[in-house]
Amino acid sequence: MTSLDEFANSKLSELERGSLRRTLVATGRTDGIWVERGGRQLLSFSCNDYLGLTQHPALKAAAIAAIERHGMGAGASRLVTGNHPLYEDLEERLARLRGTEAACVFGSGYLVNAGVAQALAGRDDLILIDELAHSSLWTGARLSRAEVHAFHHNDVRHAASLMDLHRSGRRHALIVTEGVFSMDGDRAPLADLSELARKTDAWLMVDDAHDLTFDPHADPGIPLKIGTLSKALGSYGGYVAASRAVIELIRNRARTLIYSTGLPPATVAAAIAALELIGREPEIAAKPLAKARLFTRLAELPDAESAIVPLVLGEAQAALEAQRLLEAEGFLAVAIRPPTVSEGTARLRLAFSASHPDAEIERLAAFVRERILSRADIQLKYSLA
Repeated sequence: MTSLDEFANSKLSELERGSLRRTLVATGRTDGIWVERGGRQLLSFSCNDYLGLTQHPALKAAAIAAIERHGMGAGASRLVTGNHPLYEDLEERLARLRGTEAACVFGSGYLVNAGVAQALAGRDDLILIDELAHSSLWTGARLSRAEVHAFHHNDVRHAASLMDLHRSGRRHALIVTEGVFSMDGDRAPLADLSELARKTDAWLMVDDAHDLTFDPHADPGIPLKIGTLSKALGSYGGYVAASRAVIELIRNRARTLIYSTGLPPATVAAAIAALELIGREPEIAAKPLAKARLFTRLAELPDAESAIVPLVLGEAQAALEAQRLLEAEGFLAVAIRPPTVSEGTARLRLAFSASHPDAEIERLAAFVRERILSRADIQLKYSLA
């Protein structure tokens, strides 16, 4: 019989041969865009700190004050004694931000997506999900035990054809997508998906973790709006915004909420501080896209649709080599490999922050254009079409 260690070592060897073995690398972050790795200072383009708030003095001060008043941990599930007073303030702010009646905060964005579909759909229901949707959305769809079908990426016609084939006889239908796709940086056709949902008596669930649209009037036809506290807001956690009745049902049925300890008070307080800051300085939300478009223009690539710019290089080894080239120049752009992305689409995923200096973006673009995109052994398949 194969021992557990033998099994593990065999699988690790397989990953190694395919350049797919991952390791944890100690990465110090004392400034949002600068990191320390292996004793070197690198300018990071691999962080989702889009507004540069993780190191903001206002967030730090709010977190420290919350620790002094409420202590470190929540101590229990929110439905027991872990629902400390800061939650109500945060959820009211999130509901106003998203233009809904209510919101519910979870322990992470992954936990939201794993819990919401499970709370709202079951064996007699249908879920249509974009083939490139985040792993957490797939987890939630599968946990629901509904009938699940993937539609081609951003292909509303294919989604409609699947609805025609499978909607009959199903109690409810849920369409699941991302607003901005985390690995490709492109946007979902939300207006068309919303219209499809309306015509087929389905519900639309959109994960906006990477969207920087802080407008309560945006997307009024979306009944389930997912967001995160750990990216633009510089804190940690996730949330769903919806009607009051839907939020109440989710609180009663989402296992990832019911059976998880609540967020630490410091984390919730930092998120509140971030929302206050964005309310005072709304113009900051436009900066990451402007930075991304500066890069794509200088690198002679199609205009970015979001703060995320993927350079799809093909095989995992090509992406790792490109990462090493950039590190030698003082940039950090971590290679993204399968299974995070599909076979043959390993990439560098560049994430732009409001804090990135234009001069450094210009230097990055020149290096990418001259040393990565021009290399004969790295075939670029980049597309934002």
